[in-house]
Amino acid sequence: VQARLRGRKFWCSGAPTLSHALLTAWGADGKGPYLVKVSLDQPAVRVTNEGWTAVGMAASSSVDVYFDDAMGTLLGCEGAYLERPGFWHGGAGIAACWYGAATMLATALHQANAKCGASSPHPFRQAALGKVDVALRQTSAMLRQAATWIDDHPLEDASGIALRVRLSAEDSARTVMEEVGRALGAQPFCRDQRFARMAADLPVFLRQSGAERDFAALGERVTQAPNPWTL
Repeated sequence: VQARLRGRKFWCSGAPTLSHALLTAWGADGKGPYLVKVSLDQPAVRVTNEGWTAVGMAASSSVDVYFDDAMGTLLGCEGAYLERPGFWHGGAGIAACWYGAATMLATALHQANAKCGASSPHPFRQAALGKVDVALRQTSAMLRQAATWIDDHPLEDASGIALRVRLSAEDSARTVMEEVGRALGAQPFCRDQRFARMAADLPVFLRQSGAERDFAALGERVTQAPNPWTL
């Protein structure tokens, strides 16, 4: 089914280099969202360099795109984009990305401690590393559990699993950023380009989390589960 697109779309990551895109759209009657495939190489589509002023994740090229009666193709029915099992599978996958970014920052603290050696330990850095280790291992365990559950139940509702692991990954990443910054000071932010880039990117990336809304959504699901914490 063909669709005619009008309006401005935000957060179009990679739009300057892509030939086609999948985007969500709503009908003039307010129904939606619908998933739409659209060619970006048509006169009715204008890719801008607007909409992203953040230093973090600047390389994502998440620009604004204007559609002026552009033609697209509907993929599935209303709401199918959100209702398909893969939507929450992907949501859980983002948690693994947050976790990976956090481990990169944590590695700087690990290496700093290793350089001190057992003969001249830095007790405050050791304590920070201990907190970081607990936080990351909790999330890594949940990521493994989530991956196993999704593999074993590919068509079941994974929203609870995804919300839980996303919130855990966000919390552990916040712990890492706080503890690593306090333990190492300004030096890696100012003199280590790779560290500085990740330290700028990660806070922006984490704001894909729904924060308290996600906690509320998880709480709603937990309410409906009998004996949710039995080992």
